[in-house]
Amino acid sequence: MIEGYNLAEPRMVELMAKEAPDLVEEIDQWGANFAKLENGKIDQRYFGAHTYRRTCYSGDYTGRSILNALINKANELEIPIYDSQYVTELLVHNNLCFGAMTFNINNGERTVYLADSTILAAGGHTRIWRKSSSRRNENTGDAFYLALKAGCTIKDMELVQFHPTGMVVPEKIAGTLVTEAVRGEGGHLINGKGERYMSKYDKERLELSTRDRVAMANYLEIAEGRATKNGGVYLDISHRSKEFIIDKLPRMYRQFLDTLMLDISKQPMEVAPTAHYSMGGVIVDPDTHKTEVEGLYAAGECTAGLHGANRLGGNSLAEILIFGKRAGQHASQRSLSMDVQYRSIKVIDAAHKKIDSFLKNGDEVARPLQRELRNIMWENCGVVRSEEKLDEGLRRIQKLKKSLQLLDVRPDSEGFEDLVLAFDLEGSIMAAESTILGAKERKESRGAHQRSDFTETEKNHEVNYTLSLNPDGSIDVKPRALTPLSDVQKLLIDSTKEIDDFKGMLLE
Repeated sequence: MIEGYNLAEPRMVELMAKEAPDLVEEIDQWGANFAKLENGKIDQRYFGAHTYRRTCYSGDYTGRSILNALINKANELEIPIYDSQYVTELLVHNNLCFGAMTFNINNGERTVYLADSTILAAGGHTRIWRKSSSRRNENTGDAFYLALKAGCTIKDMELVQFHPTGMVVPEKIAGTLVTEAVRGEGGHLINGKGERYMSKYDKERLELSTRDRVAMANYLEIAEGRATKNGGVYLDISHRSKEFIIDKLPRMYRQFLDTLMLDISKQPMEVAPTAHYSMGGVIVDPDTHKTEVEGLYAAGECTAGLHGANRLGGNSLAEILIFGKRAGQHASQRSLSMDVQYRSIKVIDAAHKKIDSFLKNGDEVARPLQRELRNIMWENCGVVRSEEKLDEGLRRIQKLKKSLQLLDVRPDSEGFEDLVLAFDLEGSIMAAESTILGAKERKESRGAHQRSDFTETEKNHEVNYTLSLNPDGSIDVKPRALTPLSDVQKLLIDSTKEIDDFKGMLLE
């Protein structure tokens, strides 16, 4: 709650804190293979702003280990995965979701999936920034695009976490994540002048400060002229032994060898902030993760509520386990309770027409427009924002919107990539517009949202902002009262002595 700057949803925080241990044990039993201590218990490491070691890990590829464990479990249970399908539309009539429209990215064949319950788990929108830790064709904002068109409300879109350490070179992979585990295992941040500088920004926690603070520190060192030759800062773990690095950070060791022929046990890495995680998203019920649309649930990075204005390292993987399970349980219970399956031919026909509308010759190609959007977001809604930059970004996005009508989309022997890119681009533009509108409304600096023209954090933050889609395609911004302070929040805000006493009790 503290590191989320009091914007986190208290009930979600409570559920995660209580349910995480059992689900970590469960996924480990399914094959996540977390590092173990000699006594057989799961090992834990520090991540930024952690008072205690609380990050369970598999080397420095924990997410991949969890993903593999989940896929293997799905295969074991014979749950089909159709990974060549692209979802273009959630099928909704009278605020009831009854499935999704898709096309096959290889041959264009369309499928209407009818479902009593649908779960949206399509990630965030960090790929729409030029420097991003996301892979090439993921996190384009399609989750928010689908949710807004379905009738959901989204919030906190401006709260985007810039991870402090992404790769700087080569340009082709700039932004690729350099895991926080490097700092967790003792890595030092050093500027282009050879100075270890984090004491200027957080004397106590140094490199293990919160992600928003470390990202801001890195940004300022670069912006104020203390950058490395390639425009970053150094992250140095070379004071650790090679054996230690290969044991604790095997993927990072290989990543720099494979891309730069750089041995991180001998030389420092060049890093800079990179767009990493969407903390805003679809508004859901904390317990069930149902949305405002009946029959539609959402889980993971596409939802808002858990992280507030800054996400602690490790919490995204815990989030998918806890709230993915909760969404799945409540979605399946709803399906089992249904006697009649609803459908609307009119809505399905409209979804077909939407796909058809993109299939035409035109003067614009999607890839260059994607690149333009990423430049707009990096330059006008990046680590530090201002009203002037945000207004300019909105103007540039409005121009891009017009280009959507001129896209050239021609299926060929290589598949339907043009059509994928067209939908990606439309979704990205909608997500970008939502983000800038939210950033304009939040006239303060709070956590990951930093404004050069409003540098203070508002003490009275009783109002937040939500965004919804109007029938004409415009996005509406409305004030929304925050959830009343819980007893936990009041304790954290008003009673630092009690917190200190509680920490002392834990230590004892």
